[in-house]
Amino acid sequence: MAKDCVSLAAVSLLSAVQQAYFAKQVENARKKYKIATPSVIGSSDFERIFRAQQNLNEFYPLFLVVLWTSGLFFNQEVASVFGFIYLFGQHMYFIGYAESTKGRIPGFKIGIAMLLILIILSFFGITDCMVDKYFDINIAKKISKLFS
Repeated sequence: MAKDCVSLAAVSLLSAVQQAYFAKQVENARKKYKIATPSVIGSSDFERIFRAQQNLNEFYPLFLVVLWTSGLFFNQEVASVFGFIYLFGQHMYFIGYAESTKGRIPGFKIGIAMLLILIILSFFGITDCMVDKYFDINIAKKISKLFS
């Protein structure tokens, strides 16, 4: 069973490493700009790094839920690809925001688009599973027959 979810697990682990990287960047910025814990006010350069990390933390639970839901109910490989693209967008967001507030926008757009796609895949996957379970109608098989 666990081997059936290996690509989802790999993207999840990579996302955890990425979260740790973002947290480390905040720690480094605290040292560089001499901002003692628990303060979050100081240099605007520090504040952008801190806000970037906090914003990404806010989206992290949503990402994990839709990654796994779309992977388990729709398709693991497809969900993993979109999940990886999401992580790339989050990295762009963090680096861009650290440089300027406007620099965060391209990464933000990629992240939101990937979350939306994963939500849609989750919805279709769960709907297909429920219709199959409760009404004995497999929508995915019917659609695939149309194209074969």
